[in-house]
Amino acid sequence: MDSLELIKPISKSSPTKIVLLVIDGLGGLPHPRTGKTELETADTPNLDQLVAEGVCGLIDPVSPGITPGSAPGHLALFGYDPVSCNIGRGVLEAIGVDFDLQREDVAARGNFCTVNEDGLVADRRAGRISTEKCAELCQRLDGSEIEGVKLIVCPVKEHRFITVFRGEGLASGVSDSDPQQTGLAPKEIAPLSLPAERMANITNQFIAQAKVILDKHYPANMILLRGFSKRPQFPTMADIYKLKAAAIATYPMYRGLAKLVGMDVLETGPTIEDEFETLKQYYTDYDFFFLHIKQPDSAGEDGDFDRKVKIIEQVDNALSRLISIGPEVIVVTADHSTPALLKGHSWHPVPVLLHSKWCRPDGVDKFSESACLLGGLGRFPATQVMPLAMANALKLAKFGA
Repeated sequence: MDSLELIKPISKSSPTKIVLLVIDGLGGLPHPRTGKTELETADTPNLDQLVAEGVCGLIDPVSPGITPGSAPGHLALFGYDPVSCNIGRGVLEAIGVDFDLQREDVAARGNFCTVNEDGLVADRRAGRISTEKCAELCQRLDGSEIEGVKLIVCPVKEHRFITVFRGEGLASGVSDSDPQQTGLAPKEIAPLSLPAERMANITNQFIAQAKVILDKHYPANMILLRGFSKRPQFPTMADIYKLKAAAIATYPMYRGLAKLVGMDVLETGPTIEDEFETLKQYYTDYDFFFLHIKQPDSAGEDGDFDRKVKIIEQVDNALSRLISIGPEVIVVTADHSTPALLKGHSWHPVPVLLHSKWCRPDGVDKFSESACLLGGLGRFPATQVMPLAMANALKLAKFGA
């Protein structure tokens, strides 16, 4: 039985509150000099307090050995099967910036990138150009038409943008152009099915045009496209869990994902402290909060171990504001690991803690990868996080007679 089919008939409304704090890319690997991960290196008294009073373990976002993208990692945390409910990144980015995505549109996530004189990718993020520069370059690419298909290019944040292909008979089943690492050339877009041949051809023509237009705009002298998709339809968090749910996130992709599963997306400031203040401001209006912290993932992708440590400490400091409010259930975890040593997402399981007065504390007093290995929750699929949170908030009725 699908886990959502199990949960839906036994979920119930109650006045208790659940806060799901997702510290993006939290999991790491030991530094060669110290033998400690970023999380183990950081000074985290508030996280340690929560885990000492609660119960912890490790989760697999998709499956052991599988490196998850951000979308499946988050969908699993919300209780959705990350395989059957897989969503292309393009749709999430588009919805996240409130783009009016029509039924037949195909959306793709784009990066401005740097290619060297040999045509190889030297920087997948073009030095993380400013959002203002991104908007300027998007204007140069926007508005072309290829084989009767209109190309709409909109900025997202920093080096990120979306391209929306609007026309009749478009299929989203094409490969990505992003090689996902430096030192390789951007890939040619290929159809993954016969109906997608036209879409692949149009996309390759657009990329060729972009290469010419951006030639003199170093470091953003090329584009990478991935996550081609159309808008899906999912059951909402309200339908499944009877929750009035809100999302607090600064990056459009995560805001888009929250909208797709029926959360209200709250306006918030750009800093970690702003996000916690937003939760405090709206605390009485909702019974479930998804609070997303992006910065540790960015530091991990940049290979900046020390910066990731400092950001984790900043999150821990801001966490005192949440602890003082006293929600019945606090879950702290991540959508995936992003070890600075690997400069990208990895397959490693992710630490998770659950704090509730109705849980069974397990004696672990440090929130870290190695400590969570010994936790009372053990190692389990990320899709089981929501049922555990619901149960500990007294929001699940008995199953069966």
